[in-house]
Amino acid sequence: MEKWPVGVFASIDAGLGVKLEIAHELGVPTIQLHAPEKSTRTQENADRFLQTLQDYNIRLTAVFGGFEGESYADIPTVMETVGLVPPGPRAERIQEIKEIADFAKMLKCEVVALHLGFVPHDASDPLYQEIVAVTRDVCDHCQQNGQALHLETGQETADALLQFISDVQRDNLFINFDPANMILYGTGEPIEALKKIGKYVRSIHCKDGTWSDKPGETWGAEVPLGEGDVGMENYLRTLGEIGYTGPLTIEREIPEEPTRQKAEIGAAIELLNKLKAKVGCSSSG
Repeated sequence: MEKWPVGVFASIDAGLGVKLEIAHELGVPTIQLHAPEKSTRTQENADRFLQTLQDYNIRLTAVFGGFEGESYADIPTVMETVGLVPPGPRAERIQEIKEIADFAKMLKCEVVALHLGFVPHDASDPLYQEIVAVTRDVCDHCQQNGQALHLETGQETADALLQFISDVQRDNLFINFDPANMILYGTGEPIEALKKIGKYVRSIHCKDGTWSDKPGETWGAEVPLGEGDVGMENYLRTLGEIGYTGPLTIEREIPEEPTRQKAEIGAAIELLNKLKAKVGCSSSG
């Protein structure tokens, strides 16, 4: 297996990922997939999708769950609407992420991922204990499917995330590291965070962003790869230091404009390939 194969975040009929056809045109060997609409998660559609992946010579590395009613309009809205933390839709969403895990199994995918939501920083908060229990439940379901659960970074500091994983006590719980999210949410310097939590990082996003003038209160800005504050060369060097060899999955949340998507993601692929060569990435068995 090649070290650091480039990938993109893709979608079928839901989410902000690029269409599979664009991934194919860009020549990427891997994708992460945003889970499709509930009504389309059938064995027949899974078989058809697997055939398309085979035809395109693309490998699926993770299926991401998302939920109706989530909004990333601003940080307070994220706190109220995203993931399994908000109490109102929680039971329904727990059921749905388990169904998404089952669909991922149909796709022969061993990784399920999601934004868990804003976990309280105070471990004595009753809500914190509720989310620990919820995460154990979802991990146990994934375990039955032979899957790992990856939590995407952003809403917590590295230290809070380490504490949470320790408290959940499940050996199939890992991290999907998104360096831009640390900047966008104002939760910490991404390279320092990556070094701290590196042993749990099993999948990553390549995304870039700039800091808000009020970190943690207002959004930073997402920008094309290489134009933000992450420092992509340093990011790749640090991934090498922690021993990460998996896909470099480009996530770029831009509207469904195929021409713009292809141009921006094409430029991101070119940048990553240059940086891979620069930092001494070689194929590994």
